[in-house]
Amino acid sequence: MKRYYISLCVVGLALLLGACTKNFERYNTDNTGLSNGQLGADFNDLGAYLKTAEMSIINFSGGGDPNSYQLQQNLNADCYSGYMMSPTPFNGGLNNLNYFLVNGWNGEPFKVGYLNIMSPIRKLRNNGVNKNFPAVWAVAQIVQVAGMSRLTDIYGPIPYSQAGGSKTDVAYDSQQDVYNRFFLELDSATTNLRTYLSGTDTLPFNFANFDLVYSGNFNKWLQFANSLRLRLAMHIVRADPATAKAQAEKALDPANGGVITSNDGNMTVKMSGAGLTNPLVFIAQNWADTRIGASIISYMTGYNDPRTSRYFDKSTDAAFPAQYIGIRIGSITGSNSKDDYVGYSSINYKNGSPSFSLTTPVQIMTAAEVYFLRAEVAVRNWANAGSTAQTLYEQGINTSMTQWGATVGNYVSDTTGKPADYKDPKNAANDINALSDIRIQWDDAADIDHKMERIITQKWIAMFPEGQEAWTEYRRTGYPKLFPVVNNNSGGTISTDVQIRRLPFPQNEYNTNATEVNKAIQLLGGADNGGTRLWWDSKQ
Repeated sequence: MKRYYISLCVVGLALLLGACTKNFERYNTDNTGLSNGQLGADFNDLGAYLKTAEMSIINFSGGGDPNSYQLQQNLNADCYSGYMMSPTPFNGGLNNLNYFLVNGWNGEPFKVGYLNIMSPIRKLRNNGVNKNFPAVWAVAQIVQVAGMSRLTDIYGPIPYSQAGGSKTDVAYDSQQDVYNRFFLELDSATTNLRTYLSGTDTLPFNFANFDLVYSGNFNKWLQFANSLRLRLAMHIVRADPATAKAQAEKALDPANGGVITSNDGNMTVKMSGAGLTNPLVFIAQNWADTRIGASIISYMTGYNDPRTSRYFDKSTDAAFPAQYIGIRIGSITGSNSKDDYVGYSSINYKNGSPSFSLTTPVQIMTAAEVYFLRAEVAVRNWANAGSTAQTLYEQGINTSMTQWGATVGNYVSDTTGKPADYKDPKNAANDINALSDIRIQWDDAADIDHKMERIITQKWIAMFPEGQEAWTEYRRTGYPKLFPVVNNNSGGTISTDVQIRRLPFPQNEYNTNATEVNKAIQLLGGADNGGTRLWWDSKQ
């Protein structure tokens, strides 16, 4: 990991430089070289702002250095989700991966959200895009909700309704208020998209030139917006079941435009521009700073999952035979060197026909995830699921297999495969028995807990490698059952069994917005540490 900041990009989310919730306009001015007022005269400039925001949902690398993504997600959610673990003993072996939360790391998502998503989108509004080009403004709103929903799911309360104003101290909104605002913004966006799609108006510029996701296809943006609404609705099902139900049913109402149903509608952000690379692949391939986590290897090898060879490379360590073997989170990987564990499995960038390369688009949401969300709607007996829970569950599996070019075979009818025990070839202290024996085949007679475990486990497998949403789903459902950290250096603030629930607010907020961040802690309802649950994260 390089200790300097660089520009990174991905779509609809946000993670880059900067960190201010007030006066953030001045921090983003030089990103495009434009000032307020220029957009009206040049549609290329207008598109550049939107493109910047799209590319910042996850943050691509800029200048060949994906440091921002590494801090924003890879050394946090990618590992907390059970997908990844680093062989590198950062900070002398005391770091976020064993719950010794590093202040200098934990502000990166915050910086990116306000600098690279909120700021350029505010510029679009300041230049009248919301009034003059409502379909384009709709896409901007969808990108903002996609990106900032990830931010609130990391920290809890965030500045949102007042962010970007002229006030010295910027108030935080409760997470419940932030979610309610997301739903209102999606209302506006989807209404504008449906109006545009039902009319004969055309834009006076080629929007496809600036759209790294759907190449100007507004119908696909509408389907993503509805799918995003469904995702957010399910996030809050324990905290606010009435709103969750209403929003899920609205998302799935056919009259509202539909959701993603096929892989050509997947929300992925293309690489575009000199020096831009897929940050996860760069970190794995060029820096060897990330390897596969033990939890996902346990599930996929235990299930003999056909996607295993598509997701992972086999180990290359000469000390033991080549195999699919991950690193358990919180393992001691060496006092000063990554050499002990760098030969464990990585994402597949070299074995067979590699699934990942430096130009692989960055994945935000897939059709498979949407099928599993619909399966959960069906289990809850809500309206508009569109089919039975079993059919939707199996469609989710099949759609994911198709996405990855895997042959499904008799996978969906398998009643014997179960998660495998983990044995570390280099350190038996890391060994652990599987925490679940959930099987693959749907059982309609099972209780709701077992149905949910099946759905979420298969959704988690299908969402790989997008760790932020996977971590959110683990926290809100308790599934899949992930191996806990081997070494917990949180000083008692984070439970080893319950696992980490959030990141603390950035130190910069204490330095520059202390009054409001202390009010935010009251909204949070607990201490500002990694053990405090978010609003939607009710106890399991």
